[in-house]
Amino acid sequence: MSVLTAQPVNQFVAKDYKSDLKPIWCPGCGDFGVVQAIYRALANIGRAPHEIAFVSGIGCSSRIPGYTTAYGFNSVHGRALPIAQGIKLANPDLLVLCAGGDGDGFSIGGGHVAHVVRRNIDLTYIVMDNQIYGLTKGQLSPTSRRGLITASSALGSMEGPVNPLMYVLGYGASFVAQGTPADMAGLASIIEEAIRFPGFAFVNVQSPCVTYGQEDQLLKAQKAMMQPLASLNHDPANRLAALDLAQAYGEKLYTGVFYRNPDPPPTFEALVRLRQEQQRPLAKSRADVLNVFRLKTP
Repeated sequence: MSVLTAQPVNQFVAKDYKSDLKPIWCPGCGDFGVVQAIYRALANIGRAPHEIAFVSGIGCSSRIPGYTTAYGFNSVHGRALPIAQGIKLANPDLLVLCAGGDGDGFSIGGGHVAHVVRRNIDLTYIVMDNQIYGLTKGQLSPTSRRGLITASSALGSMEGPVNPLMYVLGYGASFVAQGTPADMAGLASIIEEAIRFPGFAFVNVQSPCVTYGQEDQLLKAQKAMMQPLASLNHDPANRLAALDLAQAYGEKLYTGVFYRNPDPPPTFEALVRLRQEQQRPLAKSRADVLNVFRLKTP
């Protein structure tokens, strides 16, 4: 038995989830705050690192699995969700988290989002949304605002931005939230709540890029403009109200839980287990028939 296994539940602290690998993000990057919030959330959850699997795609934010002591899988661009689903189905007892950026999640990987939502697999998807492709030197991303001048739009973007909150709410996600590393305590609380939710949980994190991002998106600006949904007396059980608030993406920075389904559907892995239990008697009866046939065969 390992030392980690022997520890009682909730006896872990944030540093227990921090690996020896030093982050190489740009100084001041919002992802530093995101990974710290994840450490805090996991410590409050109290699961041992070897009971957690972290999956990511490609991008600055996708380095996170390497900065944790959990099992980690750094996959190809846009394919973190399918791999995370496979891990959860293969070992439903693992706590599975998925990390990526807005480009990874809503461009090349955008087609996977609808299907993980409709299956309602119990995993937490944390998207670090900086409205730019930071790792590949500042091109437009799916969430870049119209008119933005970037390395790939010298005359300004002609495209409207994807609204991640509206996307996942429209697909029918049962847990949708947004946070910012400008509010570390709030972000850690949101991530913890997402992990505890029994089903697919989506957390959009406004994590600014200090190298290629816009001045009005940096942490200081976010701290001034953020508005907790709790201060609006928002009821997270009200999906229509959540959709209405989500329309302000890109104009206002609402933080907190937009929607939490008070009666979430069963998770896909729970239905798989049920189907397996239902099939066992049938499999046994088929085996009995084959055994009889073998006895009668010379």
